[in-house]
Amino acid sequence: MAKKNKDKKRKTQGDLKSESTMTKDKIPQTEAELDNSEAMNASINDSNESQGDDHEPNGLSAEKTEETGENELEILREEINKQRDKNLRLLAEFENYKKRSAREFTDLIKTASRDIMADLLPVLDDFDRALKIIHEQSREDSVAEGLKLVHHKLFKTLESRGLKPMDTEGADFDPDRHEALTEIPAPSEDLKGKVVDTIEKGYLLNEKIIRHAKVVVGK
Repeated sequence: MAKKNKDKKRKTQGDLKSESTMTKDKIPQTEAELDNSEAMNASINDSNESQGDDHEPNGLSAEKTEETGENELEILREEINKQRDKNLRLLAEFENYKKRSAREFTDLIKTASRDIMADLLPVLDDFDRALKIIHEQSREDSVAEGLKLVHHKLFKTLESRGLKPMDTEGADFDPDRHEALTEIPAPSEDLKGKVVDTIEKGYLLNEKIIRHAKVVVGK
């Protein structure tokens, strides 16, 4: 029994020594682990700080990108407005061109026979002189009737094409329509500055002058 108690005692002391040794071994390991833990925490803190530092430039970059996008959008809007105004001006110019072309074409059709009409005016003048003589002589024969008939048909034909004589007798003198050959004392006060006599008739073709009237003006 005494031997067994001694063995137990020795075993207990051995166990205590072993546990003490193990505890001593664990203490340095725990300190190393603490050092490693601190190192890891420091590394994490440094990483977080570096990430925080990285976030700040990214935020500034995002703001700059947004400002750049807004500026480009404004430039595009201005360019669109310029193109719209340009297109509107071109459209207006094209519409004016079409109207002007149509008006010029219409005028060309109306005045296409201008030269022929101008060449026939002396013929009308001859008819007018002949009819004046017939009227002064009071002739009523077949020749006079034939002359009147031909003059009437010719004048009506030209009139249907837009020819119209100017009404000048007693009208105010208009240098745009009349050509003053001479001035004479006015027979009355109301004829001063007005047409007293017409030497040669003026004519209009579709309301445009093809020959000015040659007149005598009272003064």
